[in-house]
Parts: sequence; structure tokens; C-alpha cells
Amino acid sequence: MDPSDTRPTAAAANSEVARIRALMKAQDFSAALAAGEALLAVVPGHRDAPLFVAIAQRCLGRTTDALETLVTLQQHHPRFSRLYEERGRCYVEMRQASPAIEAFLTAVNLNHALPGSWRMLEGLYRMTGQTDNAATAASHVATLQKIPPEVVTATAFFMDGDLDGAESLVRAWLLKNGDHIEAMRLLARIGIARRIYDDPELLLAAVLERAPDYRPARQEYASVLIELHRHQEARRHLGQLLKDDPDNRALRMLDAAALVGLGEHERAIDIYRGLLLGTPGDADVHLSIAHALKTLGETAEAISAYRQAAMLRPEFGDAYWSLANLKTYRFTDEELRQMRAALETPTTGDVDRYHLCFALAKALEDRGEYGESFHYYELGNRLKHAEIRYRPEITEGNTRQQIKVCTAEFFASRKDWGALQPDPIFIVGLPRSGSTLLEQILASHSQVEGTQELPNVQQIVATLRGRDTDPGDPRYPRILERLTAADFQQLGEQYLTDTRAYRVGRPFFIDKNPNNFRHLGLIHLMLPAAKIIDARREPMACCFGNLKQLFANGQEFTYGISEIARYYHTYLELMRHWDRVLPGRILRVYHEDVVEDLEGNVRRMLDFCGLAFEPQCIVFHETRRSVRTASSEQVRQAIYREGLDQWRHFEPWLGPLKDALGDALSSYREQEYDGESGSQRSVPVR
Repeated sequence: MDPSDTRPTAAAANSEVARIRALMKAQDFSAALAAGEALLAVVPGHRDAPLFVAIAQRCLGRTTDALETLVTLQQHHPRFSRLYEERGRCYVEMRQASPAIEAFLTAVNLNHALPGSWRMLEGLYRMTGQTDNAATAASHVATLQKIPPEVVTATAFFMDGDLDGAESLVRAWLLKNGDHIEAMRLLARIGIARRIYDDPELLLAAVLERAPDYRPARQEYASVLIELHRHQEARRHLGQLLKDDPDNRALRMLDAAALVGLGEHERAIDIYRGLLLGTPGDADVHLSIAHALKTLGETAEAISAYRQAAMLRPEFGDAYWSLANLKTYRFTDEELRQMRAALETPTTGDVDRYHLCFALAKALEDRGEYGESFHYYELGNRLKHAEIRYRPEITEGNTRQQIKVCTAEFFASRKDWGALQPDPIFIVGLPRSGSTLLEQILASHSQVEGTQELPNVQQIVATLRGRDTDPGDPRYPRILERLTAADFQQLGEQYLTDTRAYRVGRPFFIDKNPNNFRHLGLIHLMLPAAKIIDARREPMACCFGNLKQLFANGQEFTYGISEIARYYHTYLELMRHWDRVLPGRILRVYHEDVVEDLEGNVRRMLDFCGLAFEPQCIVFHETRRSVRTASSEQVRQAIYREGLDQWRHFEPWLGPLKDALGDALSSYREQEYDGESGSQRSVPVR
């Protein structure tokens, strides 16, 4: 950190904002104006300070100055509803009804929970003879009056993006006053905005129990179920909603997303294309079509759709990143210029900004401009890291608990528990470890089908964990000690039943969720005949591959050198434990070995899975199937060894990663347990 940086911390700035609010409440507008201007001098892009300045200026009779302040505020925060509300008040002060109405309308279109704006609109409409509009505004005022004021205020905070303010206010109100439908729904929406879905699922389910006809809550519930990969349930709720409103665009988009989750990409594309008939300029729909086409291997069409999305919305970072994430696409000079311009535009949001950073980094890497490429990878990770709440100590604590509970004696006393069907083949490890390649090889076999990174083990874990709030002594995996043979059989059968939605009838199927390595004890107990393959890659290549990757969801440990290195150490620690207590249960496959000796490793995997050798597993790139991961285009090509050491282009900047990985650089393959015999054998370090 630069010691010369005298900017206040976020906490200090928030404290000053609270002080200015108190001055405004006390009607000490001169002091509030001075404090607001002082805060703006040290935090020029602050959102609330210029609003307070404008309000103080208006209250001091400086309305023209207030309007000028609001123009500057709009340049930095164009979707801040309160600035338009204040602009309306300025025009009311100046007795200009028409621009006042326009300003208040903009405010309520951005944020419906502004009772003051609705009241002003009601009065202005009556004054100008617009009785129907006045009645509409009055109905909004009446609706908001039925909701507790604290919940209305929290909703207004939420609509303006102040999630912390909204959450603290609504949680405090709920603790004091008990369940309330609007307050519970608001808390769920805050969770959704934070991309946390377990609590919103429970909250919205409770809302629907109390108000089954509450359509917005049911729509939000369906969207949460999609995020939790409970796609069939989501479609049931969406079907109920679409029955009464078949042309609703938002519902049809969610229905298509649920179909994508079920692997029914062609049906989803039909829905998306139907939506484009009404609004051909919808960039989000073009992006969704492109994602589905990419998954189906229709690369040329996907590229065209991605480029169309970027053309329709020039700052659309996800469209550019999706092109980069094909790994085979090469950007033009003009596209590079457009991405740089979007990054330099002040109104580009943070989500678009970090997508653009990762896209630019990949584009520059492909051009051999590694220094500037690394700059954008670093910036993209920093921006993404700022929005997540990953805590490595929770993962490390869970690892210690797994090791404590899941001992060799624990498993010996539960031998042959669970559902004995041999259908699943689990491929685990870290992302960017070559697992998609192994999946494509095995899915080329006539007896095996590839599905996707299935969520079902994680869902079972979530159920076992319950609403556990003590990370120091978590309910899971401790609860495994209390489960009976019948419990584990039921869990195994539940897994097999729930995963049938992703299968088409082959005897074996692949579950390639990499995070399942953390739950191999549970998997062994509920599915003792399942096969488990650990896809492993050299630490520098694997970890830097993760730092270069912007994931659609999850994998929050990948957005910082310290975090990814700690996670890699945790992974090695836990996998060593599984090797010790479940010898012979896991086959380890090194990505470097597959590249050097493809046929030998293909035969090794097939033997482990009890499958006869089939030549099409060697020419895996010719297999036509949907692939959803970041390696989807790479596994549609013949294997190449140039990718093994791509990280070395960035070696001058990766000293901190090497230091953080430490002995993992050698210990990652010093010893392994032979999956066929169960014995430990030494492996040379490369």
C-alpha cells in the first residue's frame, strides 16, 4: 500500500456520510454543504456526498448550483434514483412542472420504492390536469403506505445498489418484528444480488407458503432454483406462471435457462430465437443463444451471436469474454480498440469491467504481449475479488474436519454401505487440471455418457449441513458419524434418481464436478461401487490457469495468488488423506502424462473403470457432444503439448505464486497410490 495515499478508508468515508446525514436532519445545511464538499475533495467519485451537497445547495437557495452538482453526479452514477428525485425537487422549487415530472418519473422507473417522488408526481399531475396519471401515482403511494416504512427505505437502498444498507436495515426490522412477506422477499433479493442462493431459497419458499399467489416471489423462487441447479423444480414453477402469462419475456428467458440446465439446448435456442422476433436488439438474448451454440459445438454460429451481442451493447464485457473464453478466437484490432474504449468509459459497470479485463488479457496473450496481458489479468482478478466473500479458513477448517471424521477405521466399520450400482464415474480435482479432456476421452466410449458438472453431491452436502452457522464446529462432516447404512443407501439412491434427468441411457455416466474432491468420503459411503478419478496438473500451470479464468459461477478461491495457492495446498492435503484411508479407491491421472502418452493413459483409465478399450477414445476430438466448460473448444481438437508450459510466458511476474506454492511444486507427484493394486509407488518429479 502506498504510504502517501491519504484517501480515507471505506469505514471512515461511511462515518463521514453518517455525520453529514445528521447535519442534514438538524437542518444545518451550511455545515452539511462544507462537509460534503470536503468529502468530495478526497473521494471524487463518491455517490452520496454530491447528493447531500445538492440538497444543501437547494435548501440554501442555490438551486442552479444544485442542478450543476447533479449533472456531475449523473456522469458517475447515472442509475442513482435519488439524484433524479432531487432534480425534480429543484425544478419544483423553480416552478417548472414539466421537467420536474420528467425527473420524478425517471426516479421511480429506476426505483419504485420512493414514496416522496410518487407524492410529488401525484401533486404535479393534479396541478397540470392529468387526472389518470395522478390516480396511478396515488395508487403507488397507497401501496407503499401498506408496507412498514423501514422496509420501504431498505427496498429503496436495495434498488439503488446499497446492499449493505438494505440488509442491515431489513434484518434488524425482521429480528424486532418477526416474519413479514415483503421484508422476507427483500432479504431474499439481497441474497440473490450477492449470488448467495441457499438462504433466498428458504426465504422465498416461506413467502410462497404464506402467499401462494404472489407471482413475483414465485418467479424469483424459480430463478433461485435454476441457480441451485434444481432445473426440473424450476420448470414446474415456471409452467404455473407461464400458464397465465405465456408471452412474458422474463419467464420465457428463465424457462430457456432451465432447459439449458437440463441439457436441452435445442429447445432453449428455439425459445431464445422466438424472443428475438419481438426485440432483435436484445443483447442478452444473443448472448444466451451463443452460449447454447457453443455448448453444442456450433462454434462459427456462436461467434457470430457473441459478436452481435457486443455490437448491440459496446460495453458488454460478457460478450467479449465469451469470445476470449472459446480459447481459439482471435480478436481484431478494432475489437481491441472497442474493449479499451469500454474500459475507459466511466459509466461501464464493475461486472462489465472485469469481464473486459479478462478478455483483453487473453487477446494480448495470444499476441505475445505478455506484460500488458498480465496487467489486465491482475486488474480483472482484483475487480472480481472485490465482489466476492471467499474465506479460505472455512475451506481449510472443513478439510481438517474431513480428516478427523473420515478415518480408515470409520470406513472399515461401514464397508459396503450405500447404493451398490456402479453407474457413476466421478472426475475430481481442481478446475483447469485437464478434467474436461478426461471426460471427453471417457465419454467417447460406447458405454459411457458425459453429462456436466453435476450439482447433486453439493446439494446432498447442503442438506446434511443444514442451516449451520458455526464454521468452527460444522454439522457436516460430523453428521456422517450418525448416519446409518439405510441413510447412506437412501442418499446414494437419491443421487442416482436425481441425476437421471441428465442421462440418455448408457450404463455409465460421468459427474465432472471438480469440487467433489472435498466430499469423497461421502461419495464412497453412499456409492461404494462408483469410480473416482483425480485429474491433476502441475501446480504452476494449474494455478495460473485458474488465475486466467473468469468463471461463470463459484470457484471464488481463484481470484488471488494467495487464495489459489492455499487452495492447492488444501487439495493436496485432503487427497493424500483419501489415498491413505481409501487405498486403491482413486485413480490419479496427470495431465502431463496424458499429453505425453495418450494411449497408455486411455487404456489405464478404461481398465480402472472396467471398460474394454475402444479406439474412438483416442480420437476423442471427433466425438460430437455438448461440453459446457471453459475447455469446450480445446477438447474438440487433437491433443497438443504446447499448452503444457504456457504459464512460462508469464514467469517474470509469477514469483509470488511460486513462493506461495512452496513445496507443492514438487510434492504434488512425489507419491501416489496405484488405483489398480492399492499400493503406494514413487513417481519421478518432472
